[in-house]
Order: sequence, then C-alpha cells, then structure tokens
Amino acid sequence: MSFAALLLLLLSGGMTSAINVQSAAPAKTGAGAASAAGNPQKLFEAGEAALRAGRLDEAERDFRQVAAINPGVAGAYANLGVIHMRRKQWPQALEMLHKAEKLAPEVAGIRLNIGLAYFRQNDFLRAIHPFESVVRQSPDSYQARYLLGLCYFFNDRWTDAIGMLEPLWGKASDQLNYLYVLGRAAEKAKDTALAEKAYGRLAEIGQDTLVHFNLGLAYTHQQNYERARDEFHKDIAIEPDVPFSYEQLGSVESTAGNEDEAAKNYRSALKLDPQLISSRVGLAKIEEHQRHYAAALVELDHVIRLDSGNASARYLRGQVLVRMGREKEGREELASAAKMLNEQRAARHKELEGETVPSPELAREPE
Repeated sequence: MSFAALLLLLLSGGMTSAINVQSAAPAKTGAGAASAAGNPQKLFEAGEAALRAGRLDEAERDFRQVAAINPGVAGAYANLGVIHMRRKQWPQALEMLHKAEKLAPEVAGIRLNIGLAYFRQNDFLRAIHPFESVVRQSPDSYQARYLLGLCYFFNDRWTDAIGMLEPLWGKASDQLNYLYVLGRAAEKAKDTALAEKAYGRLAEIGQDTLVHFNLGLAYTHQQNYERARDEFHKDIAIEPDVPFSYEQLGSVESTAGNEDEAAKNYRSALKLDPQLISSRVGLAKIEEHQRHYAAALVELDHVIRLDSGNASARYLRGQVLVRMGREKEGREELASAAKMLNEQRAARHKELEGETVPSPELAREPE
C-alpha cells in the first residue's frame, strides 16, 4: 500500500458539508406582491430549509426557481453549488459557484467553496488561487489557511506550507494530522527545530496507534530504519490486529536486507487483510529473490486478480515465468507489461502537459 493510500485510511474526512452561502438573497416583497409559488424570497427561504434538512432535490428546485425569476441572485447559484458539492458533482458545482462569484465577488465564502470543490477532486493546484484570495481578504480564516497550507504541501511548496500552517499552532497543536503535516513540511524544508517541535508534540499528545504509525512513516522517509522499526513495533503492541504496521515493518526489514523478517511481517499483514497488494508484491519479490518461483507466482497471480492493471506485478510475473522455464508465456507477459507501462507513461505525460501537477502525500482534508 502506498504512503498516500495509507493516509487515506488514517485521516478523517472532515468538512463534509460545504459552507451555505446566503449572501445576496432576494429582497423581501410585500405580503400580497406575489403568490407563494412565485415569491423569490419565500422560495429562497424554503430552499435554505430544505438544504439544511438534506432534502437536496427539493432545495435544488427552489433555488432554480429563484434564479429563473431573478438571475441576479448570487445566493441561489451559491447554494446550487453547495447542493452539487454534496452530491460530489464537481463540474456542476463549479459552474454554479463561478456564476455566484461573478455576481458577488466580495463574498469570501463563495471562493472558499470553489477552492474546496477543487480540493475534493485532489486538484490542489487549482485550489490554491481561490484559497489565497480568501486568506488575503480574511487573514484569520482558520479553514482557508489550513486548506491553503495543505495545498502548498501537496505541491511541494514546503516553506509556503509552513508559513500558512505554523501560525495555526495555538489552535491546531492538539490535532495529530496538523502536527504530522507541519512536521513533514519542516523536515522537507530542513527546518530541524520546527520538525522536532511538531513531531515531539505529536508524540506527547498521542495516546493511540496513530502516533506511532505516523512517526514510523516519518522515520522511514528519513531513512532512520532503526527508529522506524521501533515505532511500528510499538504500534503493533498497542493494536496487533491492524495490518498496516506489519506491512510497513515488512518494507523496513526488506530495505534493511532482512528478508526472512520482512516476509514474516508481510504474511502477518496478509493474514489480517488478504487484499493488501503491497504486502503481496513485497512477499513475491522476496520469494523471487530466494528462487522460490512457484510461491512468487502464487502471490503475483493474486495481485493481478485484485488489480489487473498492475504493470509492475505483471513485469515481475514475466521474469518469474522465464526463470521457471516458461519462456513463451514469460515473454508475452513481459511484452504486455511493457505496453501497459508505455500507455501509463503516455497518459501521465498528457496529464502533465502544460501544468505542474502536485504530488500529494495526503488525499483527504483534516478536521
């Protein structure tokens, strides 16, 4: 399992509801000026009530009627954007939010939701501009600063991430996710004092498996395998039924050249979760290196059943087949893997063309 995927499991998905922007609501009309069905104020209020209650279809109908009666009501488009965000309909959400932004450019909440819509799609680069605009307008906005700091982090802008996140220490230094991200940014920026401060606080407040696991990951990235090993063992002692520390411990032992110990930990992880692809690939590499080709093939076949597009597993499978004397089958598998890798590279090149794409280590926003 990749570092990013592990953190997906560790980090809670906070901010599950977007900010309900109510600005630029229609002006109230006289009691008899319009029927309830055609009264934009009453429709707007009904839409707000439905949205708060989670009746999204009803809310959408009301806000669309408001926009049809008066296309200049920014709040109608803003709330339609919120509705689409709740449904994870990101293109439609952004269309509505940008309409609202044009009508009410002074409302920071609209731009915050635009940034959040990009953020939720892992498009951290495009999220930066709207978040920056909110921070400029509202420097004390905790949510905007936190999200902008994460976007900088995901784009490898370590110093900018520190500049945005460190001032939140007074409010956020009891949050494990915040401390870990700040510590990693400081580590990357070679700010040893801040990294030690963040990691020290992380160890100080943590009372559960998350702390030791995150510290183990941090030490692994520092190539401090002794301390990483120690943290993963502490994690296992607290929660022996969680597979990911066994998997990471297997990776550490494999990197250190302790293949038997690595294989033992990979097997422990797979006993708890047979679908851990990284553990199976790690175990297959050890079996192949020790010339246990049949055992390696079993693991790789299992990986491909779980993930047919895993080009690395297919390439290793081709090598194993060749070494087993199954030349024709092995060469075909190698050719298939090479084609798959080339296609993936071409797709990645097209994705990168014309812009810098972030390399996130986290995929979900903290609470």
